Amino acid sequence: MDRIHIRGGQRLRGSIRIGGAKNAALPLMAASLLSEETLTLSNLPHLVDITTMTHLLAELGVEVGMNGHNPNDGHMGRVFELTAHDVGKTVAPYEVVRRMRASVLVLGPLLARYGKGKVSLPGGCAIGTRPVDIHLSALEQMGAEIELQEGYIMAQAPDGLKGAHITFPMVSVGATENLLMAATLAEGETILSNSAREPEITDLANCLVAMGAKIEGIGSDTLRIQGVEKLHAAEYSVLPDRIETGSYAVAAAITGGDITLTGTRLDLIESVAEVMAKCGVNIEEVEDGIRVWCDGPLKGVDIMTEPYPAFPTDMQAQMMVLMTVANGASMITESIFENRFMHVPELSRMGADVNVHGRSAIVRGVDQLSGAPVMATDLRASMSLVLAGLAAEGETIVNRVYHLDRGYEALEQKLSACGAIIEREKGAPAE
Repeated sequence: MDRIHIRGGQRLRGSIRIGGAKNAALPLMAASLLSEETLTLSNLPHLVDITTMTHLLAELGVEVGMNGHNPNDGHMGRVFELTAHDVGKTVAPYEVVRRMRASVLVLGPLLARYGKGKVSLPGGCAIGTRPVDIHLSALEQMGAEIELQEGYIMAQAPDGLKGAHITFPMVSVGATENLLMAATLAEGETILSNSAREPEITDLANCLVAMGAKIEGIGSDTLRIQGVEKLHAAEYSVLPDRIETGSYAVAAAITGGDITLTGTRLDLIESVAEVMAKCGVNIEEVEDGIRVWCDGPLKGVDIMTEPYPAFPTDMQAQMMVLMTVANGASMITESIFENRFMHVPELSRMGADVNVHGRSAIVRGVDQLSGAPVMATDLRASMSLVLAGLAAEGETIVNRVYHLDRGYEALEQKLSACGAIIEREKGAPAE
């Protein structure tokens, strides 16, 4: 497996182009299943998760054409043409789904268009421990018949899906996306209450409208969908990645640097920007992006992750690293996912002072982190360790960076261009 070597202590200065949002691109790609006509998506990032979804859609009979790059930064902004002819393939196998939980997003479109779907449980997770059960109970309210057999979700709607008033028991991004797609082709009206409001969901809704869907309440927690007979071809550009934006903003701050992030928007990271401003980080809008710089001491602040528009859980690990070198103490509370402090032992190896108590972590700032060999446990933890390495004295080696490749395109090149001393050591491919 690949490893990343970082020699810290460099002030990062320069410009980084932000790519399309992975978490927006994946449901947009799944939406291609809703129409026999071509959905053309631009500004797609070149990431492992995008490749996995491409393989899954191909398995389901979708024709995928890559129409080159957008004329911006070479490796950025691919254009995909996705055409789901009525071939009737409705099985999403474990071999593909196990690599990425977002694969379950094909279930709603398959049921809506074909009346059936067989989708592996994501990653072999037991129902109930993750909110996949929210997807299934909501689809049942729309008339789907669902059974679990040998690790697969066996779903059918022989009479088609019917509109329903669904109130989600908890805010779930994935369930909102799945049901939103399913409702576009359902008979009658569907109302989704207590829906997630993330920008990626707004992006999906806007794309579905471009395909001919009838959706009201976009951007709110109540979505009202009038089912239509079919959807048609459309062209749509994926919105900028707010987590990539926030991550590189932290890179600028933690190194005392000055970085302009292009191709992104400040409103996408409003809650993150507010926290960083309290820390002493400067952020301003500029043409085609935002500028982030830090020219003074950092201050510790308290953070709680909550559903959008509050502070995102996907920025918790990165912000924790910033707090490890800030003056004073901080409390970080994780209210979205359990087991999302797995990066803490690795940060401790680098000299961070962090104590975890249940869903909260107390972070006391230290003068200097020290380079060390560390191991990534998940996507955002991977980025937090890279950020720690940028700020640390000496060399940091980040192992198991295949997690990183799921969400950050050309990371070493982008950071190197701003003065970071970072390189990848190639190893055997991960399973």
